[in-house]
Amino acid sequence: MILGKGKFRYEVDTEWAKLPSGWSFREVADVVVDGDDNVYVFNRGEHPMIVFDRKGKFLRSWGEGTFSRAHGVTVGPDGNLWCADDGDHTVRKCTPEGKVLLTIGTPNNPAKYQSGKPFNRPTKVAFGTDGGLYISDGYGNARVHRYTADGKYLSSWGDYGTDPGEFNLVHSVCTDPDGKVYIADRENHRVQIFDAKGNYLTQWNNMHRPCGLHIQDGLCYIGELPSHLPVNEKYPNLGCRVSIYDLQGKLLARLGAPLRGEAPDQFIAPHGIAVDSRGDIYVGEVSWTSFSSHLTPPREVRSFRKLVKKG
Repeated sequence: MILGKGKFRYEVDTEWAKLPSGWSFREVADVVVDGDDNVYVFNRGEHPMIVFDRKGKFLRSWGEGTFSRAHGVTVGPDGNLWCADDGDHTVRKCTPEGKVLLTIGTPNNPAKYQSGKPFNRPTKVAFGTDGGLYISDGYGNARVHRYTADGKYLSSWGDYGTDPGEFNLVHSVCTDPDGKVYIADRENHRVQIFDAKGNYLTQWNNMHRPCGLHIQDGLCYIGELPSHLPVNEKYPNLGCRVSIYDLQGKLLARLGAPLRGEAPDQFIAPHGIAVDSRGDIYVGEVSWTSFSSHLTPPREVRSFRKLVKKG
């Protein structure tokens, strides 16, 4: 099965990840690739972080007993991983083997709902050109927080609303090589772009519930969710896809069938995206939350795949 066309053609590999017998992801919130093309799958199953080599061979797992609800994972400049746990309201810096080096926030002690103070269900970490942190926060706030690399709070920006610089669910954050900050403003159906200090620059529209963000080699990869409303849940071309933009905001490709589903060319709920050194895309989907938990009876469905670049 091939998705896309021209320079953006990908062969779907739904069986890439070789899980140990009896294991499952349940659903994959996010995925990241390190400098050796090892793939870290941050999921909501019994083994929160499952690590594979580039060919899909299982290497190790970690995070059991540590993470409450996986949401976002990012590789830092030093190769360590920053994991946003929106279940216990923390961000943890971990080694590639899973040792926790730093925790920002107090586990299970959130800031007051809608207070604007960190954290109430944070979602993702990104890095500035100075090595500092941007943390999107998230479900219980409408803020982006700035921290130093060693976890010292600096400042915040954002509020609820639909105007420039306002948010309706700050769902992910990433940065480009120039230091601009990209925010997946999920329920406003847009990506907003800011300078390094949080000043609004511009926005990209005409997308549906953007979730995962990943910037690499001059391209921005965006995972889009389907509708969560009964009135339009069967409308085609509303999310359930991966879109690729250049950094000027031009849409270059959309991958995925018009409707959600379990066929190889269909997505259910693309939520986390990573790209390796060869341009292959890894897509994590929150398919349990979005779809399969609502079936009668509930059943686990596919939540992770690799798209092998062919173009």
